[in-house]
Amino acid sequence: MTKTIHIIGSGISSLSAASFLAQAGHKVCIFEKNEQIGGRARQFEANGFTFDMGPSWYWMPDVFEKFYQQFGYTTSDFYQLKRLDPSYRIYWADQSYSNVPADMPTLEEWFESLETGSSLKLRAFLKDAAYKYKVGMEDLVYKPSLKLSEFFDARVLGGLFKMHLFSSFSTFIRKYFKHPKILSLLEFPVLFLGAMPNETPALYSLMNYADLSLGTWYPMNGMHEFIKAFSRIAKEQGVEIHTSANVEQIVVENRRAKGTIVNGEFHAADIVISGADYAHTDQKLLGQHANYSVNYWDRRTMAPSSLLFYVGINKKIKNLEHHNLFFDESLEAHGHTIYKNPSWPQKPLFYLSVPSLTDKKVAPKGQENLFFLIPLAPNLNDDEQTREKYFNLLLKRLKDLTGNDIKDNIVFKRSFCVNDFKSEYNAFKGNAYGLANTLRQTAILKPRMKHKKIKDLYYTGQLTVPGPGVPPSIVSGEVVAKHILKTHF
Repeated sequence: MTKTIHIIGSGISSLSAASFLAQAGHKVCIFEKNEQIGGRARQFEANGFTFDMGPSWYWMPDVFEKFYQQFGYTTSDFYQLKRLDPSYRIYWADQSYSNVPADMPTLEEWFESLETGSSLKLRAFLKDAAYKYKVGMEDLVYKPSLKLSEFFDARVLGGLFKMHLFSSFSTFIRKYFKHPKILSLLEFPVLFLGAMPNETPALYSLMNYADLSLGTWYPMNGMHEFIKAFSRIAKEQGVEIHTSANVEQIVVENRRAKGTIVNGEFHAADIVISGADYAHTDQKLLGQHANYSVNYWDRRTMAPSSLLFYVGINKKIKNLEHHNLFFDESLEAHGHTIYKNPSWPQKPLFYLSVPSLTDKKVAPKGQENLFFLIPLAPNLNDDEQTREKYFNLLLKRLKDLTGNDIKDNIVFKRSFCVNDFKSEYNAFKGNAYGLANTLRQTAILKPRMKHKKIKDLYYTGQLTVPGPGVPPSIVSGEVVAKHILKTHF
């Protein structure tokens, strides 16, 4: 029996869920409040530059490929995927830098040059990480995590025992390595998960496998290409996508979701899925029917927000790679301002992407496209004066560490910070990366993807299972869609 299904928001998890549900023959409508689809993975053009607004790292290409194959496609049907080599560059406190090689033999040589015997330890470490990745991606992340018994399976339980769920990532990697540069390299990927390494389960060494073994990739013409691909697939299944369509309320009657109010008009539905910010859905769209209380949300540990700058310059740049991490200041001190004492960092670490080094189409000839990011605590006071202060700090650090003085060559600049995450995405406390992946916020301890009391109401995206990031959001959409198909029809 065909059902009408409404999905709020057009981020990657919503597009994923919509595609599977429409493929099964249901009428699916996506309502997006902004003019452009894609959620945080939107894109804009200005002065001949093309800027990706959010995600800039293309990791775990197997997750994208698995999605495409379920609709009869492969990645190359949509865009050219290029593996970056070096994967990225790291600038250190001693004013030196390291390029992280894409090929394993060269990576092992670099490890060995830093710490004798570490190349063999790297092999053992990545073998363990590969096992975690395999078990995690095959047995764990595709579970709806609605009850503990989902994990009562011999293979899953055996896998959990070997996943080091109750060991800290920081302690775990120090069993293998001692050199500070190696430790910083390995700790870097978990920053995307929203917690300091000493508070992140060692399970997430699987991210090192994704980084060092599966590699860092780039879709030519920009990260928004995968949004175009997902949108095309969704539309081919029959999904209707409505932009500038602000969902103001989820209508509930007799503990059942009955539809949505969009731009002041009621639209009936049999099932509603919110791919919007979970806390916003609870506190604004559901009112008295919220799945969780205000206090519950205030007690959650959120992943960081970010201060972003999209910059176009009218000259070519030197001494930089596509991805650049500036670890020339203390990670511990910066992390303290995010997780322990929420405040603006005095000496922030930062990230700089220069996609025009790989993709000439994203900047005019002879010019460069720059994307700066400083991780921040969510819900900080955000004003233009503070943004400008940190932009000048970035320019100085860039000049001092790389020799690039770009201050007089800027032809375009746009910033995006806490206030924008709130207004553009209804992001709780202006978070950029969703819910932190701490042990107490993993699997069944995350906000549930199904409303506890209201039938026919579900959630998807980075604040529910399996967690933050583009690949997990793809999985989140598939998990909620297939759970609905399994339990409703």
